Amino acid sequence: MSENNLFNFELVSPEEKLVSEQAFQVSIPGEEGDVGVRAGHMALVMSVRPGVVEVIRSEGGAVEKIFIAGGFADISQTNCTVLAEEAIPLASIKAEPLQTELARLNEELSFAETAEQKTNISKRITVVMAMLDALKAA
Repeated sequence: MSENNLFNFELVSPEEKLVSEQAFQVSIPGEEGDVGVRAGHMALVMSVRPGVVEVIRSEGGAVEKIFIAGGFADISQTNCTVLAEEAIPLASIKAEPLQTELARLNEELSFAETAEQKTNISKRITVVMAMLDALKAA
């Protein structure tokens, strides 16, 4: 495989840099729809919704799936950087704790008093539901 088929990919969360290496293809859950990125992609900055980033490091290689809770992506012909609010390898996510958290969040939402509390809880509910959906699709 030619080096020209690869580009630099980084996935960064506030806690750590999860990925920083060459990739053949990356799929990103954009706010306006999923975006597939390969070397030579047009320049683009986009908002990212909660969902799964799929990383393929070499042509025909295995797919690594990482759940992100939203953020931004900066794409150019030779680089792609995803700045994620939260990022977790999909394989390390378990459904049962998420279902417990979802029930707790729904209860909290019913007792929330301010618009800010309701907004924050609703955002977290969206992320937890997206994690559960990602597990079902995997």
